[in-house]
Parts: sequence; structure tokens; C-alpha cells
Amino acid sequence: QVQLVESGGGLVQAGGSLRLSCAASGIFFSRYTMGWYRQAPGKQRELVASITSGGSTNCADSVKGRFTISRDNAKNTVYLQMNSLKPEDTAVYYCNAVYQTTVRTYDYWGQGTQVTVSS
Repeated sequence: QVQLVESGGGLVQAGGSLRLSCAASGIFFSRYTMGWYRQAPGKQRELVASITSGGSTNCADSVKGRFTISRDNAKNTVYLQMNSLKPEDTAVYYCNAVYQTTVRTYDYWGQGTQVTVSS
């Protein structure tokens, strides 16, 4: 079955860094657009960054210049390097994998990893 397993979350002081990892199994990883989303308490889930199968990336304005998404297709893993963290980055971070065909969309989520940034 499909599994997306996030790791790397934790507690960090403002200005610090964390690297999140998402290891995928059960999918043809290189074909998928991979994304990182986050959800803070009382707020909607929002896209943080995404990377296509071809390596094109997209980041939310709130994290541009601080966060970098990358992927290693040989390891079936996507990463989110988070630098200059702010208290407002505190959220549960979720990994997402999407692959669209002409007849179906394959859409999978990880269980989430908590990131807490203290001021």
C-alpha cells in the first residue's frame, strides 16, 4: 500500500533551521508532484512548497527565500529545508503526492510532523 512517512519535525528557536523528510513507498515516485503543506491550529491547511516530476518548484510567498524543497528520486524522498524559522511557521507539516492521468487523480497524504518554533 501507499505510505508517506514524514520525519524531521521538532522544537526549534526562532532563527533556527530544520529539514523535513518524506519517504514514499508504494508509488512510482518519480512521476508524482510532491508537496509540503502545513496546518496551524484554527487555520486551514495551506501549500508551503511543491516540486514537479521535472523538478520545477513553487513556494508560498510567506516562505520564499527561507524554505527550499528538493527531491531524490533514487531514495523516493522529498525534503523541505527550513531556515530562518519564525514562530508563525509553527504548524503540523504534511507531505503530499499527486499524479494525474486523463482518467484519475492519485492523491496521497502523510500523517504529519509537528514543527514548533519558539520566540
